[in-house]
Amino acid sequence: MTTQGIVQKLWSLCHVLRDDGITYHQYVTELTYLLFLKMMKETEQEKLLPRGYRWGDIEAREGVDQLTFYRELLLHLGTRGSGRVQAIFANAQTMLTQPRSLKRLVDAIDALDWYSAKSEGLGDLYEGLLEKNAAEKKSGAGQYFTPRPLIDAMVRVVKPKAGELVQDPAAGTAGFLIAADRYIKEQTDGLFGPGVGDRDVRFQKQHAFYGIELVQDAHRLALMNLMLHDIEGELVLGDALSSQGAGLAKADVILTNPPFGTKKGGGLPTRDDFTYPTSNKQIAFLQHVYRGLRPGGRAAVVLPDNVLFEENVGTEVRRDLMNKCDLHTILRLPTGLFYAQGVKTNVLFFTRGQTDTGNTRVVWVYDMRANMPSFGKRTPLTREHFAAFEEAFGSDPYGQSEREDQGTAGRFRRFTREELEARGDNLDIAWLRDEGVHGAEELPEPEEIAAEIMDKLRVAMAEMEALSRALSEDASA
Repeated sequence: MTTQGIVQKLWSLCHVLRDDGITYHQYVTELTYLLFLKMMKETEQEKLLPRGYRWGDIEAREGVDQLTFYRELLLHLGTRGSGRVQAIFANAQTMLTQPRSLKRLVDAIDALDWYSAKSEGLGDLYEGLLEKNAAEKKSGAGQYFTPRPLIDAMVRVVKPKAGELVQDPAAGTAGFLIAADRYIKEQTDGLFGPGVGDRDVRFQKQHAFYGIELVQDAHRLALMNLMLHDIEGELVLGDALSSQGAGLAKADVILTNPPFGTKKGGGLPTRDDFTYPTSNKQIAFLQHVYRGLRPGGRAAVVLPDNVLFEENVGTEVRRDLMNKCDLHTILRLPTGLFYAQGVKTNVLFFTRGQTDTGNTRVVWVYDMRANMPSFGKRTPLTREHFAAFEEAFGSDPYGQSEREDQGTAGRFRRFTREELEARGDNLDIAWLRDEGVHGAEELPEPEEIAAEIMDKLRVAMAEMEALSRALSEDASA
């Protein structure tokens, strides 16, 4: 069975748990706990787990005893496990309430074609499961999962190299770090190419990739993902807009898709090293990125349109960026890639200068938004959609390749620093007329709407039953 087939089989199990009121995101988290234990056995790494709290110990139990032991195991590994194991199981708790549901999950996981899964790569299997979860609009996981074709395009033009420090300050499920690792291994024959020694291999595995993630569930998914891809770099649970972000090592490469919106709970970031305090998380993250680069370091960061045109602090940050860095390329992305159809995003590509002034002289803008299809389930985003952009970008990761200005009729145009100043440093630049050829906005199918209603009803009923049981217990006490 292929990885895709195994992923589909795993995903189909989520329907088993609907009667328990389990959401899609909770299901993937639940699967993470069980898959971790099973994969430790399959990869002969169970020595990382304390005796008595391994896959076989769950499998050997039945009924209520199995569910009770599973709850105990989660608590034990989260408080007494070691290293990454404890981080993956930190504050872990099961949402399962029916012993039969756990039994069915354990049996189904045990029955998977693990020989095929291991031969194709357990990391790819888990990555496929995360992608499946993100594709389900009802799961709410899209905010932690950047489309893989976009990640791969960003990595291919930035070209991270062995020996470089690669950071993601909003790591999500670690897609950027894993894609960068994969790219480097492709370029170095799996780190076995000429000039790659044992010390280089250890650096790539243990130190090259690092970052921060704010949300604990996303953090545990990221840790699992990194572990299955044999990456041991530090991924902190915390806030990049706090002193934790200020303490990150300066990077050679930063690849990231920061969360949208204002700072959680309102107010300003608690960083004392930002020149321009703001409650706008994207503008704050942009400051973190260009301040977090070493001289000559390069970055690619996904940002919404408002960062390109917001006035006052927004204008000051854009000017500071263009002074300290060479902002050489802006990619205007199609709509519908994140959250909802109306959200408009871009990728900013820049290189930190050796000095802090006058580094941006020319900005190239590639418009991938006008006259593009509406992406979604019916029209999935693929690697081929980025081929023309990658060709226009050129082979130089610093954006210094020979480029052709395609003028007002083409998608790639050149703007001088003087032209941008005349616009008030507004970088929201469009010149192509959108002919409206991308088709109707993707609306959910009727069966999707019905399924979502049923999901909400099941969750509500499960919550009511739990409340009723609690009230009954209180009354009897």
